[in-house]
Amino acid sequence: MRCVQCGSLKDKVLDSRSSKDGTTIRRRRECLKCTYRYTTYEQIERTELRVVKRDGAREALNREKLMSGLIKACEKRPVPMDRLDRAVEEILTDLHKDHLSEVPSAIIGAKVMDKLHQIDPVAYVRYVSVYRQFEDVNEFIAEIQSLSRRAARDPFQRRLFKD
Repeated sequence: MRCVQCGSLKDKVLDSRSSKDGTTIRRRRECLKCTYRYTTYEQIERTELRVVKRDGAREALNREKLMSGLIKACEKRPVPMDRLDRAVEEILTDLHKDHLSEVPSAIIGAKVMDKLHQIDPVAYVRYVSVYRQFEDVNEFIAEIQSLSRRAARDPFQRRLFKD
């Protein structure tokens, strides 16, 4: 690993830790030349998925673009960044599990909507309004009414009553 301070390729690993979900390893390193300390992250390299857009165009699946969409939907909402990061990882894991090389954008959109529905109902409505290209207020109202009929399925929330 190249030192970000002096550019030396000689370093030593001081500490290694696995992430909570087990998909990333965090390594604390120290440069042997200038003693600068820095952190690196190691994760599994996945095969590249291609997104098939509505118009038939294909492009590489971009993690940052996915994260950007979630951030925009959750803007000014009490949603921590680590929850969004975890949601992106869960979406990517599902996509890699279900598809070999190409995935329709509609499937990605559905997975994002499902995650946002679990995370924050306002962010969900924001995302859906853009994704489904709502034209008038009645479409918003219908979506909000359907949202109130559905219960959020947050996997971290304990069940209080039996069915």
